[in-house]
Amino acid sequence: MTELVWFRNDLRIADNAALTSACKTGHPVTACFIVTPQQWQEHDWSAARVQFMLEHANSLSKTLAKLGITLTFLHADTFSSGIKALEQHCRLHQIRRLYFNEEYGINERKRDKLVWERLTELEVQVSKYRDQTVAPVGQILTQKNEPYSVFTPFSRRWRVWLDENQPTLYPAPAAVGPEVTPELTETLPSPFKDAPEPLFAIGEHAAHDQLETFLTERASHYKDHRDFPSLDGTSQLSPYLANGVLSGRQCLIAAQQTGYSGEGIATWINEIAWRDFYINILYHYPRLSMHRAFKPETEALKWNEPGEHFEAWKEGQTGIPIVDAAMRQLKATGWMHNRLRMITAMFLSKNLFIDWRLGEAWFMQNLVDGFLASNNGGWQWSASTGTDAAPYFRVFNPVTQSERFDPKGEFIRRWVPELAKLDNKRIHHPSKGGVVPEGYPRPIVDLKESRKEAIARFQALKD
Repeated sequence: MTELVWFRNDLRIADNAALTSACKTGHPVTACFIVTPQQWQEHDWSAARVQFMLEHANSLSKTLAKLGITLTFLHADTFSSGIKALEQHCRLHQIRRLYFNEEYGINERKRDKLVWERLTELEVQVSKYRDQTVAPVGQILTQKNEPYSVFTPFSRRWRVWLDENQPTLYPAPAAVGPEVTPELTETLPSPFKDAPEPLFAIGEHAAHDQLETFLTERASHYKDHRDFPSLDGTSQLSPYLANGVLSGRQCLIAAQQTGYSGEGIATWINEIAWRDFYINILYHYPRLSMHRAFKPETEALKWNEPGEHFEAWKEGQTGIPIVDAAMRQLKATGWMHNRLRMITAMFLSKNLFIDWRLGEAWFMQNLVDGFLASNNGGWQWSASTGTDAAPYFRVFNPVTQSERFDPKGEFIRRWVPELAKLDNKRIHHPSKGGVVPEGYPRPIVDLKESRKEAIARFQALKD
């Protein structure tokens, strides 16, 4: 009889609850990964993410092979057909028990429930683990045993949980048999052929190298540098976290082990708490997986028709330089600086007053680190439909943000070369007091008036 580990959003050897548990049994261990291109397309996954994920699955296959574990790639269009493929695989290989780490989107939870039922009928035991967050999902609750809906009190309780539980890492398993020949998936599925040039190195070792480089070279300045897109001030670990090549636990413990006690490390650990928070929100409020607002009353907002304004936003042709630079970065690389994600999301949802769900989908369709919990949480935060405690009348002015976080226009010059010759002041608002450089559009919306209109619409909804 054989143990089967089902890899999904956890493409790593180290600190993997399901893998470590399977390898402890003393029985032969095998593994699988299910390729479901139609399902990924329905979930708006980008070509960049699918490419990144499958390259890591191949890397994982090579590492597992050295441990005597074969990773088999099963091919199915959807989750539903994937379940059938998994059943057939279990029958064929006389699987005794299936191990996997939980995922929290509504379709993933429905899939896993069906897997549990079907395999139980086949007399295959199913063991699942809450391994996607530092504190297991569902454990950070209020005194009334209810989920937190605001980040700050969640983060306080999260830190208490850390102190009380002192989380540790699952050890990487030892070899369970002689080395085997790794199986590989050779080509990208047809809907995902047009991936941009990869920005991030492949492999679990590469992820740990990136983590170590950040902690030793940039983490101490993280609080001061993280909002400036022209600086290399962020960790750039999000693609590895989104695909489970690194765990949040690994990031937290590595940060704690540096011995640094400054604001830089503290601020970055707070970002790990944000990730846990958004995953918990997705778990406790399944409607977020179904294109619904966290604040149900905001479902009544009357958004503008997307039309030409939405197309201009997607292509980086809004006439607002920092927005255009960010959107062009996204399209060209599959990644966007986090401060710019907030600026562009708020511009779409507040100044253009276009439904945040369209922006959320566009980001997922382009991001290499597209991760439902974080992407949805960030978009609803920006659109004032989500968990944010700040009032709806907080609206970023993208020009002010640009002047503050790209003061010399370095980021804008890189991505909007039409404006490269403007001085450091005018580059943030080229249409103000002069002729707009040839080839660059005038602003498609008045920032001041559109802000007033957005606030009025929210106020009318409140009234």
